[in-house]
Amino acid sequence: MIRFTTAGESHGRGLVAVVEGVPAGLPLRAEDIDLQLTRRMAGHGRGARMKIESDAVEFLSGVRAGETIGSPVAMVIWNRDWENWTDVMAPEPDEEGAARRRRVSRPRPGHADLVGVLKYSRRDARDILERASARETAARVACGAVCRRLLAEFGVEIGSHVVALGAVRAPEPSALPVPLNDAADQSPVRCLDPEASQAMVDAVDAAAADRDTLGGVVEVVARGVVLGLGSHTSWDRRLDGSLARAVMSIPAVKGVEIGAGFGSAAVRGSVAHDEIVEGGPPRSGGFARRSNRAGGLEGGMTTGEPVVLRAAMKPLSTLRRPLDTVHLETGEPAKAQSERSDVTAVPAMGVVAEAMVALVLAREMCEKFGGDSLVEMRRNYDAYLACMRPGGEEVGRSE
Repeated sequence: MIRFTTAGESHGRGLVAVVEGVPAGLPLRAEDIDLQLTRRMAGHGRGARMKIESDAVEFLSGVRAGETIGSPVAMVIWNRDWENWTDVMAPEPDEEGAARRRRVSRPRPGHADLVGVLKYSRRDARDILERASARETAARVACGAVCRRLLAEFGVEIGSHVVALGAVRAPEPSALPVPLNDAADQSPVRCLDPEASQAMVDAVDAAAADRDTLGGVVEVVARGVVLGLGSHTSWDRRLDGSLARAVMSIPAVKGVEIGAGFGSAAVRGSVAHDEIVEGGPPRSGGFARRSNRAGGLEGGMTTGEPVVLRAAMKPLSTLRRPLDTVHLETGEPAKAQSERSDVTAVPAMGVVAEAMVALVLAREMCEKFGGDSLVEMRRNYDAYLACMRPGGEEVGRSE
């Protein structure tokens, strides 16, 4: 079973990422991880922090001679900004009467500051915001990159693109490019349409001039996913629910839809569903669909069509034109703390969402096909394709 965890604070010494359950024998290099970390740092509208950091991983365990060895893969991403925050984030207790710099007593509306302070009985909201910060997603991207390598061994490609940023929405493309990220990453906002891309850049610049922030919508697409991941048998085994939970856990994401999503609620059933035809690839059991409004999932299981989901991100809650709040120590009205932040992180959120989708799909692949090694897992996968048939009878399949 693939499991992962992360640790570390935004301005702490570094971030730790641990992935368990990766089969032995998977080729894995630090460059595989660093590529995804670099993609996360890019995008028009990012803040000054991205000019300071140069994210890269160091393997602590689980990899030897360029391959996984079956034990947990542990990685660390050092924070270069740590040197400017050593006294603020030091774990040692303060001397009597001393006060730490950069205390946060004016919680930001929309952030975890106030609720976290009250829930965890803290006096300084920095104890909350340092972990609630989206900086933690760098460790998620590292974990997801390991899973991307595993999925790639089975022909799965995961990409994303921005479909809306602020009030600007890109027209729906007639077909998505392959590979998706090679095209999307050419845009400063990761949008496939050139005109919409420029309009998004202009919208970000306008928000920056107003000292404001913008949200948006990203679409994630996973191609090459085999039929039958997930299950209809229990609520917590339905894959659409697992994907939604994983992507909703990304900071500032407030909505997730799969396939046609909310749009399907406005049409009749005769046009909402994907008609079935023969002639699909082996991973789909020899069947195909005339459309993919279901987003590659039916009954909580993959259909063999691309898995498609969209995530909506709210505008970031740290503004250079702070909103009204209350001072935690005096109870008096105040302006919210102004921490360093981005104008928008929507393009980067797409990279994080890719990582979360990769983690969920890799977990399902390992659960279904098992194996302590990549060789064993591939053998089980191939056997599944060879015998996939409804009702125990062979059906014709095309390559």
